[in-house]
Amino acid sequence: MKYEMYQEIMEQPLSLKNTIESEKEHLESISNIYAKFDKIFLIGCGSSISTCYSIKDAIKSFSTINVDVQTGFEFVNHQMLEKDSNVGLIVTSQSGETADTLAALRKAKEHNITTVSITNDENSSMAKEADYSVITRCGEEHAILGTKTYITQLFSLYVIFFSMIKNQRIEEMLGQLYQLPDLIEELIESTQDDAKQLAQANKDVDIFYCMGSGFNYGLAYKLAMTMFMEGAEKHACPLYSGEFRHGLIERVEKGVSVVFLKSNDVDDITDKAIKFCEGIEVNNIIFNLEDYSDVDSLLTPFILLIPLEWFIYHLSIFNGLDPGSTRHIGKIRY
Repeated sequence: MKYEMYQEIMEQPLSLKNTIESEKEHLESISNIYAKFDKIFLIGCGSSISTCYSIKDAIKSFSTINVDVQTGFEFVNHQMLEKDSNVGLIVTSQSGETADTLAALRKAKEHNITTVSITNDENSSMAKEADYSVITRCGEEHAILGTKTYITQLFSLYVIFFSMIKNQRIEEMLGQLYQLPDLIEELIESTQDDAKQLAQANKDVDIFYCMGSGFNYGLAYKLAMTMFMEGAEKHACPLYSGEFRHGLIERVEKGVSVVFLKSNDVDDITDKAIKFCEGIEVNNIIFNLEDYSDVDSLLTPFILLIPLEWFIYHLSIFNGLDPGSTRHIGKIRY
């Protein structure tokens, strides 16, 4: 049996291609506008906020762009704003109707802050109310994990922010970014079998720690929060690799499972954690960029996403679950 998530994994290359064709020039024009702001707020929740974490950590090594990532609730209830300040706000939401994210958008507009929405529904409230609306061209998405909407949201943020930075490496990386549909299609075909075997080997694990350094932390957050916990119904915790030596280093032991997301040129701290865990026979599960592609390491979240999706998809099935269903999300409102 193939669940809805299966089809949505398969649709990612086309969703990316359609989004590139439809929104590339629009995203670049938004980049020119937002490059003039002193500060940019990024708002989202779940998979959407994980894309915000990824872009924040990806650009800070290359620019002094001031980015503040918050949930909608925190922005609405705990963020002081001044009218006519030189700031911008970008909201990310699959549906364009997420209540706290929408409230954040409306608060920003009350303070005359320029707003952008990145959503998958051109008829949504966010798309209609934001000053600029980016529409990810994914069609409907039903599985809770967020596959094609996640990858197109992340793509949109990469174009907006990295188009602000002018150097040779970034220009080359952006060229690779626009070639992702073909690469993602190849990864979908080539990574499923190994991910399925890995899922079978770990089907009885109850708790996973998910670690990433820099721009890999956003994906570690998504992996723990919306993939393991929502999709596979496993306990999980996301961590910056640099924080391994605080807390988790005292709890890892033989049989404990840690998922490492790794990019060689930026991950000395991740390497140290991996070596420590190997020494005490921790169940290390390593997803390493160099095993899948030789693209710029800044694109690691896009590349590792695909084997991770297959891993969670099959892990759910081995545990008798529909990987796209939920028990409470969408039924209980706050």
